[in-house]
Amino acid sequence: MEKELGRSTYVLQDEEGKGRVQIADDVVAVIAGMAATEVKGVSAMAGNITNEIMAKAGRKNLSKGVKISVNKNKVKISLAIMMEYGYNIPGTCSKVQDKVKTAVESMTGLIVTDIDIRISGVDMQKDKRS
Repeated sequence: MEKELGRSTYVLQDEEGKGRVQIADDVVAVIAGMAATEVKGVSAMAGNITNEIMAKAGRKNLSKGVKISVNKNKVKISLAIMMEYGYNIPGTCSKVQDKVKTAVESMTGLIVTDIDIRISGVDMQKDKRS
């Protein structure tokens, strides 16, 4: 049973006698971003100009490059990633989608319906395969 409490907080579980479990959409975004960067071939998450300014100021935004939309118990995720040079883009993106779906669903109980990926660039300086 999921109820929207505000713009960014959702009830995942509400049991009488136990209380309720709430999750912020930023938490889902952090889980998705961290899972995506664990895939070989993903150099980093790509952010917008605000994220870049915050990073230069010393604030690390763990949800950088991730947008989510939660409706009831279903979530749509959009990722912007930087690829490492030399990796197959479709293959790597498929692995990212699998990894993010598994991580978000197992940690939150939400159902991931879509994971859209935008390749923001290719990192030519890193070649971690060797």
